[in-house]
Amino acid sequence: MPAADHRLTTLEMARFVADGYLRFDALVPDELNVRVIEELRSLESVKLRQAVGVPPEGPGLAHPESLTPLSACYPAPSVIGEYLRLPQVHGIITSLVGADPLFDHDFVHRLPAGSEYKQHLHVDAVIDSNAPSFDVQLFYYPTEVRAGGTRMVPGTHLRRTRAEGVSRYQHLLGEQQFSGPAGTLMVFHQGLWHAGQPNPGDTDRWLYKIRLNPRVPQVRLWNTDDFDQVHNDARDHTFAHRRNDSVAEVLRTMQPWQQGHESRYEQMQRARLWRYLTGDPDFDVDYYHTRIEGRARANAGVA
Repeated sequence: MPAADHRLTTLEMARFVADGYLRFDALVPDELNVRVIEELRSLESVKLRQAVGVPPEGPGLAHPESLTPLSACYPAPSVIGEYLRLPQVHGIITSLVGADPLFDHDFVHRLPAGSEYKQHLHVDAVIDSNAPSFDVQLFYYPTEVRAGGTRMVPGTHLRRTRAEGVSRYQHLLGEQQFSGPAGTLMVFHQGLWHAGQPNPGDTDRWLYKIRLNPRVPQVRLWNTDDFDQVHNDARDHTFAHRRNDSVAEVLRTMQPWQQGHESRYEQMQRARLWRYLTGDPDFDVDYYHTRIEGRARANAGVA
């Protein structure tokens, strides 16, 4: 769970860098989960009518436009706004993209009971740049999901690909399917591979997704009370002075599909992202960047 001020801890941030997501079971109170469904029905109707160019019926729910600051989205008495402004949700958002990021878009996913609809694996971007900054996507499940929820492949967020470039992949080693209690929140890095799955249950399954863009550098936005204790220097090295309580140790933990020498390339990607998030250009995991950069300085005659 996040720190006392509801922001993430340093080790939770490291886990996000390693896996590309964080999960918080039953984070949203039940009474809010119940009330949000009717508002999601209204929003779903608005979006369906927009999709076919039909004006909304009556005043309806005020839907925010892209690039609107989150603080201006879904004002009271909106239940969606109430959810987004919960201290525990706001703390998680602040830790990843700042206290008042920009609204990119949202979407209501409702899958009727018994539906066999199966989405292909995809990434929620066309082509991402190599910039270390990232968007986050909040996946909020206001109803219990017993089976067949979102399919995802942890650790795929740092693999650059086209949106549909992974659509043919099936049964990947280490992939997961979400199931969990009502009120669960999952926070995805924009690049995480995922897909919706059939609903074998006897009730409709709801998912509210919102994507948020940072508008500040994403540097040490979380609760850093534990930072000095766990943020290792470059000497934290598997074959020399390995620590078992450091950020590097979290970033060494691989998914089942990231084994053998493949893990070394993955560690370097994770270290690059951690350097951005901490503002520490010398951070490393197992000396890979340090070794390369040392040779570059030697070739340039720089001490």
